[in-house]
Amino acid sequence: MDDDPTWGELLLGFVLMMGIPVAVVGGAIYGLVGLILWATAPERRWRRRRAHEGAPEDAAQGRG
Repeated sequence: MDDDPTWGELLLGFVLMMGIPVAVVGGAIYGLVGLILWATAPERRWRRRRAHEGAPEDAAQGRG
């Protein structure tokens, strides 16, 4: 005769089943955001440097 699972066992099983997709999707999102930030870092540095130097075309357009 089979024993029915208790609420604790059901909850633990649900947490374990959902933990794997959350970890995989979370890791993929985390990696994608990191990759985007890494890939756009040179452009951000370039813009910061130009803003610090006071680029003349920015002043002509009313931005600086």
